[in-house]
Parts: sequence; C-alpha cells; structure tokens
Amino acid sequence: MSESPRVSRRSALRGAVVLGVGAAAGGGAVLTPTAAQAAVPRPTIASTSDWGARRPGSLTQLSNDPDKIVIHHTASANSNDFSLQHAYDLAYTIQGWHMNENNWSDSGQHFTISRGGHIMEGRHTSLRHLLDGDGMVQGAHAPGANTSGIGIENEGLYTSVLPTTQLWNSMVTFCAYICQQYGIRSSQIFGHRDFSATACPGNALYARLPQLRSEVQAKLDGGGGDPPDFQVVVDNGGSGFGASDNWGTSTYSSQRHGADYRFADPQTVSDAAYFRADIPAAGNYKIETWYPANAGYNSATPYVIYASDGNRTVHVDQRSNGGRWVSLGTFPLAAGNRSVVAVSRWTGTTGYVIADAVRISSA
Repeated sequence: MSESPRVSRRSALRGAVVLGVGAAAGGGAVLTPTAAQAAVPRPTIASTSDWGARRPGSLTQLSNDPDKIVIHHTASANSNDFSLQHAYDLAYTIQGWHMNENNWSDSGQHFTISRGGHIMEGRHTSLRHLLDGDGMVQGAHAPGANTSGIGIENEGLYTSVLPTTQLWNSMVTFCAYICQQYGIRSSQIFGHRDFSATACPGNALYARLPQLRSEVQAKLDGGGGDPPDFQVVVDNGGSGFGASDNWGTSTYSSQRHGADYRFADPQTVSDAAYFRADIPAAGNYKIETWYPANAGYNSATPYVIYASDGNRTVHVDQRSNGGRWVSLGTFPLAAGNRSVVAVSRWTGTTGYVIADAVRISSA
C-alpha cells in the first residue's frame, strides 16, 4: 500500500505552508519543498510498497506521539554494496526474519538506513505517521520503548568500526527530520542498549551518539548562524599544519592531497599532528578529512576535534575511502586562530596513522 503524505497538524500550528505532492516511481510519495517550509526538509524515504514489503499482520496504531529515537544496528555484514536495490533487498530480508523467525506481525523497527545511505520505511504506516507528525504505530524493536520511541535499524555491525559516511549523514538528517516532525529534543536520541541488555548498536556507534545528538541539533538550529560560504582547506604542507619530527613525509600514494602527506607509527604517546585554522565566528562547522588509503594503514586513526563544548574523538578507517573528502561530522567551534583538528598516534590498532589535509566549512 502506497503511503500518501498529509500536512502535519504540528506544521500547521507552526504556520508552515502546504507542501506539494507528486508521485514517485514505484508508488512512493515525494514532497516538493517551498521556500517557507520548516528548517529540515524531508529526506527521500522509500515506502514499504517501494521495496515490495509483504502484507503485515495486525498492527497497533497509537494516538500518542513518540518522545524519543532509538538507534540500532542490524549486526549484519558491513556490505560494500551501496545500491538502492541492495537497500531494498535488506529491508525485505529484515521483514522476513522478523515475521518468520520472531513471529512478529511486521518489521520490528519503524525505519531502516542502508550503508549506502538509503532510508526506508520498515513497519507499515510508520511513514504516514511521520509525515503527519501525529501518532505512531507500535514497534517491536526495543522493549520499554516500543510505544514511545521511533526505532531506526542501521545496516552493519558497529562493535569496532563506524558507519559509512553515507549512512552517517543520512542518519543525522533523518533524525533531525523526525525530531522536527514530532517535537522531539535531540537529547532524546538513545541506543538500543539503553533499554535492554544488548550490545546493540555496537560499542563504536554507541560511543558516537553524543556527536549524533550534536549534529542533529545543528540541523534543527538551521546551521547555528554560521558565516555564509566559509571554507578553508588546511594541507599538511601549509602554515596551518604542525607535527614533530616523528612524523615522516611520503609521496607514495597518488591519492594524496597536495604534494605529499605525513605518517607515523601508532604509539600510546601525546604526539599528534595539528591542523590550525582561523575560524571567523562561533558556530557550527562541518569538518572533513582527506587521506590516501592503503591496506597497511590504520583501521581506527583517532581524529580529535577541539569543539567549543569539549574535545571529540572520531576514529577513521584509513584503509578505505581514500583520495576524497570524508566527513568527520559537524561541530561547534569558537572563533579565532586555533588548532581545530589533531590526528593522534594514540591508538591500539596497527598500521601507519596518516595526516594529510582537513577541510572546514560552514554547516
């Protein structure tokens, strides 16, 4: 059954305008944004009919709005197939497992995000409730939160590695949209383990939930008043970079940014490579890194971001996704000429840690 979006009663109370509706291929619905719409536009969300879901059993429709979001991981393989068809196959497989093995009436979670960043409705009628901003269908994803929390399954196993950039960016945008539609605070984003004795959503992803809440809040704040069109690239060969003599210089990889890049052996020592930038005004900034990838490089290189609300550490697998800008996230930064990012050698994993370039731009 195709889900047709209706205007949220909450949006109407906010004074939002009616959004145009168009038909998407496969029966999905597409909203055409207007200039007066809310701060977070609706992302592309595939309905259950789009991915060919089975007819569900009996579902309980609730009149109460959810007051939280619950993050899960599927604990399945970390697939490198980022296609839409793979995402649809994933949603279909999850529904089959939940209905056939768990004897549930439908997929337990409300929504699913693939490693390619594709967002899909999981449990029937979840999308209609979300677009209305009114009520919810009872889930089966987390005892203690099934009648009050929107469950999001994220494809992959995140006990020791982080989600792909595509998945992470979609999760941030989608959580912000859910918060906007239902009036949920960004602080009300939890992990499955907060409600049950489970490893879900994995140690690595669970440790990153504070950053998720911060990035979602930045989306809800409309970028936090950041200066328009600000962007700076700090390369390891420029004046904004600093590192000790323990950091070597290499031109080995063609994926490098600029003429060369820096490398060092991982050790439990305070010997980071620093990227400094002149931040024009306090606000939220997107930070990305560029590095050459190699199977012999580090799988969990620590990037320390000196945010205005406290230091954050993001671990990056430098064995893959090289030769491109990789998002570290969006962070609040103070104004002034200061160290913004440090690449640390302090990691228990093997392989060179790489410091090449950082890009900072207004969110």
